[in-house]
Amino acid sequence: MTNTHRNSWIIFISLLIALILTLLPIPNWAIGLRPAWVLMTLIYWAMMMPERVNIGTACVMGILLDVLGDTLLGEHAFALIMVIYLVTRMHSRFRMFPLLQQGLTLFFLVLLYQFILFCIQGSLGALPSSWLYWSCAFTSMLLWPWVCSMLRGWTYS
Repeated sequence: MTNTHRNSWIIFISLLIALILTLLPIPNWAIGLRPAWVLMTLIYWAMMMPERVNIGTACVMGILLDVLGDTLLGEHAFALIMVIYLVTRMHSRFRMFPLLQQGLTLFFLVLLYQFILFCIQGSLGALPSSWLYWSCAFTSMLLWPWVCSMLRGWTYS
């Protein structure tokens, strides 16, 4: 199997795992603490292989999140597209950052994603009721080194 073909499967499987992790049921008090698994995985691949994972992939994953999560169609797709566009524009710089700086950048990218969703939900009259809504960015930042090392290990093994 060629390396390109193998990488396609790794990308597909990692996005599928991220989607499953996002949809796993968790207690109501912990919903805001759930990391942005799909977004983190998309950011990693857009940073490492922007020619393979870009706004098209973000749109497909966003539509899947909307359909499976029973949200407004296009809500997650729009937010993912905006963030992944930024990542693909600065992928070479982002890739060169030390892991700590990548984590901080990821924190702000997840906050941007959450803010876009917040604005869309606010326009629909369905604002989150807890400050925990914003903690997703923090938990994602904490897990970023683990996600990076896991995906890097799959790519180069």
